[in-house]
Amino acid sequence: MWVKICGVSNVESAIVVADAGADALGLNFVGRSKRRISTETAGAIADAVRGRLELVAVVEDWTVEEAARLRDQLKLDRVQFHSARSVIDESTLPDWAYMASGLSTPSDASALAIPTQRWILVDACVGGISGGTGSTFDWNWVKSVAVERPLILAGGLGVANVVDAIATAQPFGVDVASGVEPKNKPGIKDPDLVCEFVRRARGGPDKA
Repeated sequence: MWVKICGVSNVESAIVVADAGADALGLNFVGRSKRRISTETAGAIADAVRGRLELVAVVEDWTVEEAARLRDQLKLDRVQFHSARSVIDESTLPDWAYMASGLSTPSDASALAIPTQRWILVDACVGGISGGTGSTFDWNWVKSVAVERPLILAGGLGVANVVDAIATAQPFGVDVASGVEPKNKPGIKDPDLVCEFVRRARGGPDKA
């Protein structure tokens, strides 16, 4: 199970994520997000954990060219594209990029069930905001998507529900942000919650 801890905002939290054995770390450049960071901060985070896990930029309504410049500048591995104002043709994305899609109905999910090896991240769409709200959706909606392509499940995940989410949706990977943070501290990751989330996502034994 591929595990991404998203919205990391400082070096200390990045080291927590790397030490926990996560596969990827998300650096948020979305203007509306509480976890948005500057290029300078992202560079410091990337330098602190480079080579220990994948570094993923999270962007919204950026062009591929803009994302490529950022990726090259910070030596990142992947870019996660969100789109609020326009529809991005997935087929035009380079291999290092993948789309995120916000779901509000089952039909939103069924439209993504296209046989392909391209990754797709799915999150809850709430109030027109397609992701990053910490809300869940019905995981049964995306079971057919996960059969057809590598699916990354996001949206309100945490240590209490990640096992059930994986059992239901059967995704390739899971993505969490607020579910491993102390209350009212966006971008700061709780070491115990991060470790427990990674352990549960990977099917570790329940603690006695």
